Amino acid sequence: MNPAFEQRQYPRRTSFIIAEYEVNEGTFRDIIKDICAGGVFIETDRELAVGQLVSIEFPLFNFDNIIRVSGSVARRDPGGYAVTFDKVIDGLVCKEGYFPEIVHEKDR
Repeated sequence: MNPAFEQRQYPRRTSFIIAEYEVNEGTFRDIIKDICAGGVFIETDRELAVGQLVSIEFPLFNFDNIIRVSGSVARRDPGGYAVTFDKVIDGLVCKEGYFPEIVHEKDR
């Protein structure tokens, strides 16, 4: 495993959240596969450039609570891309080692 990924600033959690995001090419919907206070990994076959700006909207703690964040593509993998947020989502910062409960689309 890449040591850079093992030293993340915020712990990540596996997720299954449908996100709507806007990039230069348009507005799209894909799945957030993991999330942390500082970013997400979105599963997609779209090819976005590293450094490209992204605006993302998704439900987080309940389906009526839509989070709107912006960031940039930090890396691209064959299965999708990672986005680093411009501003941390405070509600996802782990307290006392526990990751807060988040909504999952499969729970609908």
